[in-house]
Amino acid sequence: MRQMWWFGLTRLSVLVAWLDSMSNTPSGSQATSPNDPALDPVRVKRARIAKWTLLANRVGYLFVALAMALFFMAFLFGFTSVMATLVIMSLVIGCVLLAPSIILGYAVKAADRDDRERGL
Repeated sequence: MRQMWWFGLTRLSVLVAWLDSMSNTPSGSQATSPNDPALDPVRVKRARIAKWTLLANRVGYLFVALAMALFFMAFLFGFTSVMATLVIMSLVIGCVLLAPSIILGYAVKAADRDDRERGL
């Protein structure tokens, strides 16, 4: 099965959406199976981390794109200290968001893959 990673449609994001929908239901109607992923605190925490890393990735890449757009605007209209500061700040913010989110995203995917291989 081909995964469309560019839209963020992975099994983990489906799990996050499922967990979010489960939080709105009354506690008596939730499944109580021992193998239920909603009851496993590690999987719940992993899904929460995956959701935040996905958001940090999107915002981080948005800031990098903003830095590139500001750089080209400054190149066309002339570099001023304000434009240089905006380019540098948006690039730094993007890198600060992207570095840990990429690493944590790979860690969550590796843990999910390891769980699938073990049959958990």
